[in-house]
Amino acid sequence: MESGVNHTKDLDLEGRVAVITGAARGIGRATAESFARAGVNVVINYLRDEAAARRTAETAEGFGVRAHKVSADVSEAGGAERIVRETLEVFGRLDILVCNAGVWEGAALESTSEELWDRVLGINLRGTWTVCREAVPFMKKGGYGRIVVVSSTAGQRGEAFYAGYAASKGGQISFVKSLAVELAPFNINVNAVAPGWVETDMVSCALGEEGSREAINRGIPLGRPASAEDVALPVVFLCSSWARHITGEVLNINGGAVLCG
Repeated sequence: MESGVNHTKDLDLEGRVAVITGAARGIGRATAESFARAGVNVVINYLRDEAAARRTAETAEGFGVRAHKVSADVSEAGGAERIVRETLEVFGRLDILVCNAGVWEGAALESTSEELWDRVLGINLRGTWTVCREAVPFMKKGGYGRIVVVSSTAGQRGEAFYAGYAASKGGQISFVKSLAVELAPFNINVNAVAPGWVETDMVSCALGEEGSREAINRGIPLGRPASAEDVALPVVFLCSSWARHITGEVLNINGGAVLCG
């Protein structure tokens, strides 16, 4: 990159408004900050950690954009409605939606309780549906929209002892492909990213187990898990003018660990 040149201007995103669910930390936080660097105003959804959400907002505002925090549970229809309502009240528009809120919890099949199954499917899959259902009418009205769902390699190949998680992520992928066709006539592009291992709090226990990181690294041709920014930047790309003819795509971000077409 040339010194002093801001190539994010070429993305044609400046002044737009993006809602990012689960944006207090990890991939969501990196996505909010990456959008802010491109001149996008951001709505930071979080569930409980207000301090972390505030830090995300402050960092975003440091790039000269506006940021608004919304505490809401996306697994509940009322929570999704609140996110969209506050976005429109504060900014008067909603251009981009990133469905990132999620949990990674699992157990052997016979040990999977109804509560665990419902929680994982509720946040990951239902939470994607609820927010899209609320946001899409306003995108249709404006004649423009970009939706990116943060799925997972687990949704492409499955994951032992995390069947509910894999089912929720596979469901997201099918949901994306369905919406991409349904919403294309309204100039709304719908895509997914499918990360593999990512350096976030959600998987820190697994990466921190003795010998685990080395084994994980051996399974990744690029030799390391992704950083949160490694996922965030492709999300921003999919919402930019550079990706204007891409819809229904699942973009793999896994260092070559899972080669799905």
